[in-house]
Amino acid sequence: MATAVREQLAKAQRSAVHLEMRDSYMLDDPEFIAWQNGKRLDPADRESWWRSWLDVVAEATGRGVVMRRLRVVSEPVTDYIRYEYDVTFPNVAAGEDVRWLPRSRAGDLLLPGLDGWVMDDEVVILHHFTGDGQWAEAKMEVRPDPELAKRYLSAYEAAWERATPHAEYRPA
Repeated sequence: MATAVREQLAKAQRSAVHLEMRDSYMLDDPEFIAWQNGKRLDPADRESWWRSWLDVVAEATGRGVVMRRLRVVSEPVTDYIRYEYDVTFPNVAAGEDVRWLPRSRAGDLLLPGLDGWVMDDEVVILHHFTGDGQWAEAKMEVRPDPELAKRYLSAYEAAWERATPHAEYRPA
């Protein structure tokens, strides 16, 4: 995970929300390629799937930061979203609350144009991707802007209320 997010999460005191709206990211990711070739995480073998990002999540949630991740997805889902679904249980185990919102249920919502995070209702981290899901040159934009955070969170909350918790969602 990018340094800007880790730095802001280390400072967060109350909340961290993450909005993901793409149907694929970094298709050249070695873990995604391994998944395509049949690799699956074994929930019973924690050592095989625990990674440094999960330490960050566990530390933040352990000090009381509420972490939520919302994925807005097209259905039927892409192979990448199916991969994300399969590898989400570690995020939940570390303390993240994850929900899924089919794009067909979001048609009347006004969602931000970029994926990103909001930390403590004050700092927005916007993610910049290329059309094929790679990080754009700018990658991330950290904006300490409570007004932008308020608008972003308003859209996020409307979508969150419609979304399905990870334990109940089944990719179509």
